[in-house]
Amino acid sequence: MEEETSNTQVDDALNAMETVRRQLAEVPAEVVVTNHVMGLYELGAIHLSATPPDLVQAALAIDAVACLVEGLGDRLGDEATTMRDALANIRLAFVQIKNAG
Repeated sequence: MEEETSNTQVDDALNAMETVRRQLAEVPAEVVVTNHVMGLYELGAIHLSATPPDLVQAALAIDAVACLVEGLGDRLGDEATTMRDALANIRLAFVQIKNAG
């Protein structure tokens, strides 16, 4: 009985994962990538706003944003300019916070 429940839960989880994979395949890659860029941006901002700021962790997140934004450029689609602006803003914030400390 317990094994049957476990198998049902596994099957349900596998079906849910397959549904998500199908849905994700319908979304343009540039949308998914820009969502990840914004997640990394937020991660950098969280580390910059910590008390005290964690500049090492913030720098890693900001560098990851830069790798994607600068590396992919206009391939990010309509959001490329917004991503470049966000990168410039968080870099400026990093420098200001670093110099204030």
